Amino acid sequence: MAPSSASSSALRPDRARGLHDYLVAGIRDMILKGELEAGARLGEADLCGRFEVSRTPLREALKALSGEGLVLLQPNRGATVAPLDPVRLRDVFEAKGAIEHFIGLNAAVRASDAEIAGLQELHEALVAAEEAEAPQDYTELNEAYHLELARLAGNEELLKTYERLQHNILRARHRINDDPSRVRASLAEHERIMLALTARARLDLAERLVAHNEATAAAVLAKIAV
Repeated sequence: MAPSSASSSALRPDRARGLHDYLVAGIRDMILKGELEAGARLGEADLCGRFEVSRTPLREALKALSGEGLVLLQPNRGATVAPLDPVRLRDVFEAKGAIEHFIGLNAAVRASDAEIAGLQELHEALVAAEEAEAPQDYTELNEAYHLELARLAGNEELLKTYERLQHNILRARHRINDDPSRVRASLAEHERIMLALTARARLDLAERLVAHNEATAAAVLAKIAV
């Protein structure tokens, strides 16, 4: 028996949302990993061919990425990868710093012992990536580490905002994660963060996270200015 038109239309939004999320995630990943560099033109024909989609869902995905600050849409000129703007990055880091303070105050009291142990495993994986001189692995593990710590604060709306801010920073992080001295300093900061979290010292953890964010901001902005 063929499905009714009502049931068919009820399925379409889910399929459309799935395609939209797939496109947004795929193009975002290409930008964040540097496959599509700042200023690169996002040709619709090329992307439609790569993802095997029509222009309509692709354009909607590009609009969503424009809202994230990753894509620049210009009338009659199409879409390009947004430049790394030092002023905007500074604002992103400042906003992220306020959230880091919240994360510290709340993760220290809301995280379970098992969740803290899981975060410690991620920290140890970061150490291993640094020892193996694997900057790409380090960058991806660092992203996972900070998102997991943000999740432990127990606020889903805040986590969504934090993840969006992290996406804007990730493109620039690749530049400092190629610097062994900054990676070593970052790991030392992580070690102090883990000590504060394990001790459930919420004020200390908040201060450590804010300081880590400020150190990362200084390193990133210095690289962007070069």
